[in-house]
Amino acid sequence: MTTTGRTAGGGTGERRRIGVLVLGNLLGGVGVASGITMTTLLVERLGATELAGLGQAVGVLGAAVAAVPLARLAARRGRRWSLGVGYAIAVLGASLIVAAATAGQLALVMAGLCLFGVAQACNLQTRYAAADGVAPEVRARTMAVVVWATTVGSVAGPNLTAFGQAVGESAGVLGLAGPYLLSGAAFAGACALVVALYRGRQEKPGPPGKAAGAGPAAMGALAALRWTAGHPSALFAVVLLATAHATMIMVMVMTPLHMQHHGMSLRIVGVVISVHIAAMYGLSPVFGRLADRWGPLRTAFLGIAVLWAAVTLGYAAASGGGEALTAAALAVLGLGWSLSTLAASTLLAAVDDDRVRVPLQGAADAGMNYAGAAVAALAGPVLAVGGFRGVNLAGAALLLPALGLAVLLARRRAAVAT
Repeated sequence: MTTTGRTAGGGTGERRRIGVLVLGNLLGGVGVASGITMTTLLVERLGATELAGLGQAVGVLGAAVAAVPLARLAARRGRRWSLGVGYAIAVLGASLIVAAATAGQLALVMAGLCLFGVAQACNLQTRYAAADGVAPEVRARTMAVVVWATTVGSVAGPNLTAFGQAVGESAGVLGLAGPYLLSGAAFAGACALVVALYRGRQEKPGPPGKAAGAGPAAMGALAALRWTAGHPSALFAVVLLATAHATMIMVMVMTPLHMQHHGMSLRIVGVVISVHIAAMYGLSPVFGRLADRWGPLRTAFLGIAVLWAAVTLGYAAASGGGEALTAAALAVLGLGWSLSTLAASTLLAAVDDDRVRVPLQGAADAGMNYAGAAVAALAGPVLAVGGFRGVNLAGAALLLPALGLAVLLARRRAAVAT
């Protein structure tokens, strides 16, 4: 039996469900990546370098704000409507960005970026949709199959920036806003695909290894977070999602500016970001198998170590390492994010309390995006004051809470083993 077939439902319907999620994530990846490369450049053009990080912050904030309502909608109406509504909001956001940027209205661009960010919340939710009802021994690798689909779209997206700029200019809009035209089209395709073809089990997520639709009503997001106080592995997963994402955002959003300030072309910027995003998603099936075999906790510990190596390389790149070292640092950063995020998500998908699981997933995704939004807002001033070295030092500091909890969990496991 195939990996994706070893689920609670199996069969043709299960393969179709995963296939729709894969295609939707591919389109969503194109949409997010087409715009994300241009966000800091667009905001700097309309504002100033010190404001550049705010564009990414607002987009991540949109994902954070949307995560809990989308999770609530998924619990009540099913993943189909949750994902469809989210992608439709992102289409509206991309349209607003194009119109506002062409008119030179920075405030409206920021509003559009907030709506645009909802697409990332949808892309993140698909990994949990893939895990709904999946047997524990293949849960991580099934999630990883859907996450991997983002690779194609996310790698293609940054390399479409020059084409998007040309399309925008030919359509009479600001060139830097042109890639958002491509984003809007991709989100519209993902929305149509999910609404027309996705059918989850009874259109509601079920507990691991069971059919959906049974059990007590879900608790609220804040109550789900309070629940983690008595469940150290779940608490670690929530903290790791937030800190790994914050570290990645802090370094990644300032890399295009760092490169342009050192005379590197937009084409090179696109290539480096593509390498980074390929590392974020390309090896996820390998990491999924690793998490199923080693366990998600050990995989999470490895993810923290790889992230620490990434910011160390980034610090070295700031000292004049050039394009190659910058690309290497961004690639390692993507690998660390992938390991950490997949491991933490597997821990959350394994929660066996029916009242807690989906609300906690939404709250955790909200937390990771709120953390990302906060550091993106601070990244511009950090770059202005401390340069790219300061950005990477800040990224290292952001890892400390997860590192502390990892040490406590390792000690707990060692004590239980003895």
